[in-house]
Amino acid sequence: MTLAEILNNEELRQHEFPVTKDKIFLAHAGVCPLPRRIAQAMNECTLGGTLGDQEAFVVHRLDEARKTGARLLNCRPDEVSFVGPTSLALSYVAAGLKFRRGDNVLIYHDDYPSNVYPWMALASQGVQVRLLNIRSLGAIRTVDVMGQVDENTRLVALASCHFISGHRLEHDAIGKFLRERNILFCLDAIQTVGAFPTTVEHVDFLAADAHKWLLGPCGAGIFYVHRDLHDKFTPPVYGWHNVRCPNFVAQETIEYRSGAAKFEAGTHNLVGLIGLLASMELALEIGVENIAAELARKRSWLVSACTAKGYTVLNPAQKPENAGSITSIFHPGKDLTPLHKKLADAGVIASLRTDRKGQNYIRFSPHFYNTNAELQRVMELL
Repeated sequence: MTLAEILNNEELRQHEFPVTKDKIFLAHAGVCPLPRRIAQAMNECTLGGTLGDQEAFVVHRLDEARKTGARLLNCRPDEVSFVGPTSLALSYVAAGLKFRRGDNVLIYHDDYPSNVYPWMALASQGVQVRLLNIRSLGAIRTVDVMGQVDENTRLVALASCHFISGHRLEHDAIGKFLRERNILFCLDAIQTVGAFPTTVEHVDFLAADAHKWLLGPCGAGIFYVHRDLHDKFTPPVYGWHNVRCPNFVAQETIEYRSGAAKFEAGTHNLVGLIGLLASMELALEIGVENIAAELARKRSWLVSACTAKGYTVLNPAQKPENAGSITSIFHPGKDLTPLHKKLADAGVIASLRTDRKGQNYIRFSPHFYNTNAELQRVMELL
């Protein structure tokens, strides 16, 4: 199945993406609807579990999922773990690293809370939590990061794309700069994995749940840990799966398993794992580069169309390397809640988001399978 086939064959589009039959779904930066094939894969997993040991039915596909995740991130399979939600993976990193009093971490306070609170909690250990200072909401430049780290910075934790502004981070450039200075780099990549190429050559940790751009289930995430950090990073969880216990007998000492299994404490979320695998396979089948080009085209169209309707677009003039798949519109000082309801009543599913100052936004986040006709219909409603 190709992108062109989906966009030019309405019967195929509605079959593969059932939500399109009665809704215009433009909220993939929130929680996505499941494509038919992902739901079917999960259903088959569930039904298979009625016939015996439900783990035995699918556990052999764990290696396949690691290999597929490695293709998506351009890393080794033994660097790909499955620990669940993005919030949990980021918390693992914050709690599993050893910090010294006087170390500092650099974060962005207006990132999504999942990528803020785990780092704020480090203050109780004497770690200085620095808040990145930038010029406009979510628009983090490489130079901003360069100018706000020092010899005591141990780690920088940022999102690959801001959840309101849609500004994509130049994570490769930032990662190269940080690695040259032995500063760890943790990337919350939930807003780009499945939408834009998000590889980890210059990243130390990455976390991304499947329920946004990967079009997968909730609570089934991919967690990357650079192989050189496996021995230096101790997860704050212990279980039968990640700590060695021959024949399920607890030993006198705690010895972690090697590789990605070190970070997976217990039994996997089997149904979620199968859904995640199916969603990664779909992204690779369509081609992430193809998806990225289509999303960039859609955002450019939306920015122009929304501006023509008299709306202000947050961060409208983004460089191609910074343009994400999110378009947020607003009227300064105006409450857009009634407009959000009007769209929902008309079958248009968008997101309502609010910044620290109380300004709210209508956030459009279409995916590759949304059509020009759907976007045009939204403009008519605006």
